[in-house]
Amino acid sequence: MTSLMAALAQPDSVDDRERTLILGMGNSLLSDDGVGLYVAAELKNRINRPEITIIETSAAGLYLLDLLLGYHKAIIIDAIQTPGGKPGDIYRLDPESFNATNHLASPHEVDFTTAIDFGKRVGLPLPKEIVVFGIEALDTTTFNEDCTPAVKRAIPICVELVLQEISEKGPIT
Repeated sequence: MTSLMAALAQPDSVDDRERTLILGMGNSLLSDDGVGLYVAAELKNRINRPEITIIETSAAGLYLLDLLLGYHKAIIIDAIQTPGGKPGDIYRLDPESFNATNHLASPHEVDFTTAIDFGKRVGLPLPKEIVVFGIEALDTTTFNEDCTPAVKRAIPICVELVLQEISEKGPIT
């Protein structure tokens, strides 16, 4: 049975602690495109709480549904490119804004909003709250394992923003 089917078969149980997923997205070989992965890696060094799971992924579209199953809250970090955006700017977005991010759509054109809508329609146990931190990228096409300077400077700032986002649930470590 696939994990999507397994999730549908499980009864809805409530844990004493609300489970949170922090999902860093990107491709570390494409310059700024890897910024979500780098933020997630740093958060792994800073967070040690059993109710928080941190995953680094290059998945997109419908493949993301599998990762989101069973969490109360999801925090997604990804590179974003907006018209007139300044590299290194950080945006806190809601699900309706997802179509502007690089990884929230797959090559088959199933964007993240469509995937979430599909998951809800078929009754998947998706997070009740989804937050996206989009970091404005300058270069997401050059083969380079380093981010551009402005995006690299945004990494520790985004780490702190995510820590603030989860801080209402108690001590971080």
